[in-house]
Amino acid sequence: MKAWQVAELGEPRDVLTLVDVTDPEPGPGQLVAKVLASPANFPDVLMCRGIYQVKPELPFTPGVELCGEVVALGEGVTGFSVGDRVLGGAVLPYGGFGELALMESDKTFPAPASLDDAEAASLYIGYQTGWFGLHRRAGLRSGETLLVHAAAGGVGSAAVQLGKAAGAKVIGVAGGPDKAEVARTLGADVVVDRHKEDFVQVVKAETGGRGADVVYDPVGGDTYKRSTKCIAFEGRILIVGFAAGEIQAAKLNHALVKNYSIVGLHWGLYNTYDPEAVSGCHRDLSAMADHGEVKPLISERLPLANVADGVQRLADGTTVGRVVYQAG
Repeated sequence: MKAWQVAELGEPRDVLTLVDVTDPEPGPGQLVAKVLASPANFPDVLMCRGIYQVKPELPFTPGVELCGEVVALGEGVTGFSVGDRVLGGAVLPYGGFGELALMESDKTFPAPASLDDAEAASLYIGYQTGWFGLHRRAGLRSGETLLVHAAAGGVGSAAVQLGKAAGAKVIGVAGGPDKAEVARTLGADVVVDRHKEDFVQVVKAETGGRGADVVYDPVGGDTYKRSTKCIAFEGRILIVGFAAGEIQAAKLNHALVKNYSIVGLHWGLYNTYDPEAVSGCHRDLSAMADHGEVKPLISERLPLANVADGVQRLADGTTVGRVVYQAG
């Protein structure tokens, strides 16, 4: 089969190569899926660079999530049949940026019929992260104010929709007028163009000086530091990632005197420690998709030949929503 492969580490444009590789064979508890769609995620970028917490052995095919059609079942797999349309995570080295991918059956779920292939592929990591972050970790309540950074990105766009569905007032931060407009169309009540406005001042103005109850931060660095200046009493800053490249140090004395919480989220751990919660989350997200409460924002649908370019543009921070490889 054809697949993009990383044989050495570096920038995606430099290390991704489209090659012929051996078709995957499912082991016990695994299945093979014909890839229908696979979105680019920031972990794909970090794995190309060799700086992600998961470091697959070289060479490998990135593409950490996908929507696919089951073509083969491994020993002991139940609940799935050849021909089923599914979504879930990929088992590297056979990721989603190829014609076939390998999946673990216990991390694979039915794809909602209400979403097309690219949308279904994008319902997994970003929306599960948002759901667990906002509901399980931050305890977002209806009527609270949610501040979402990188609101036009793949992870941030999911948080905007999930926050609105939870009844929160959502303030979205994006970089530039085009991304700001995307955040607005996603449903953010207030949108801040960080190139022109100070989100700290906007949050204070919108909340009468109280601050945001929950901050959803996939950026880190200075974004985190400034978020501490507009967090409410008993607020929660949710640490989702470090797209800015800087892992900041938290000033715990500041958290003490302002009485806020710094909450970490590593969504992947739920697959190990509470897999039933992941299944329940998928059921909730599928129902929300069926009711039109969430719908992944797909900005680009790329043929296989253009995947490396799309991953690099995600790395460069020039994309909005999801850039997705979609099989022809």
